[in-house]
Amino acid sequence: MFKSKATTVKEYLDNLPEDRRAVVAAVRKVIRRHLPKGYQEVINWGMISYEVPFKLYPDPPNGQPLSYLGLAAQKNHFALYAMCVCGGGQRGDWLKKEFAKAGKKLDMGKACIRFKRLDDLPLGAIAKLVAVATPEQFIEFFEAARKK
Repeated sequence: MFKSKATTVKEYLDNLPEDRRAVVAAVRKVIRRHLPKGYQEVINWGMISYEVPFKLYPDPPNGQPLSYLGLAAQKNHFALYAMCVCGGGQRGDWLKKEFAKAGKKLDMGKACIRFKRLDDLPLGAIAKLVAVATPEQFIEFFEAARKK
């Protein structure tokens, strides 16, 4: 996995080649437009990360802010880490159907949506996925998943 040493989102984007920066910037624009209020955009885990701030969830299990989304330009692909889909379930099923309806192939691990080009993503579905949970709702989802 490619891991950036950038410490700010601007630095992260500036360090990408122009063609890769354009893809990340376009997905970031969708995220920022549809992200519920309360998340913070930072660089963490070597990528752009959208997290629940400590003031809302002060004692996460790993000592890191609770990650809602991550966006990265990896060595051979791009990745959108959608933690609200982790483990599949109804959101995972919904996402599969949205990709199929758009005629797109979903390349996904537990929470990582891999794509090679911007056109590989159904951006309308990504917008809905991003908007699915406020930080408070995501904390509830996370806590429920931890109990399973």
